[in-house]
Amino acid sequence: MTWTTRPETPADVAAVHALNAAAFPTPEEAGLVDALRADPGAWIDGLSYVACDAEGRPVGYALLTRCHVGETPALCLAPCAVRPDRQREGAGSAAIRAVLAAAAARGEKHVVVLGHASYYPRFGFTRASAHGIRLSIDVPDESLMALSLDPAVPLPSGTVRYASPFGI
Repeated sequence: MTWTTRPETPADVAAVHALNAAAFPTPEEAGLVDALRADPGAWIDGLSYVACDAEGRPVGYALLTRCHVGETPALCLAPCAVRPDRQREGAGSAAIRAVLAAAAARGEKHVVVLGHASYYPRFGFTRASAHGIRLSIDVPDESLMALSLDPAVPLPSGTVRYASPFGI
């Protein structure tokens, strides 16, 4: 299936909330997106992406918000979601690829993600600890991954500082 990807618009806010609420077992991720959207230090217009079906309805979602690795500005990829009835069709991958390309086009350099170690390497993410990147909380080493959007710029090292809505 070919997905249409685009930045979220104001008309998509309710659909994005519903998509995240449906994709996760609790409403926390949907609430997180709302909180990030309201945080001017975290939210970056144009880095909230949807993958739409043939009728133009958002079915996949990927969000990049501001974080820091040590003192270096970076982006956090979270959450990523797909409507349960459309999972495993490529909508999530399409949204992730599109938002990463948009970030690179804006001159962003680094992205971190805390997620499934078997999923995110397909987008170029590698184990963050290999670059000296860590969290202030305990997570499985293979779950924290990082990506340089510019091959000429190495990943920084340090502790990831997420936007306050993450609570980390």
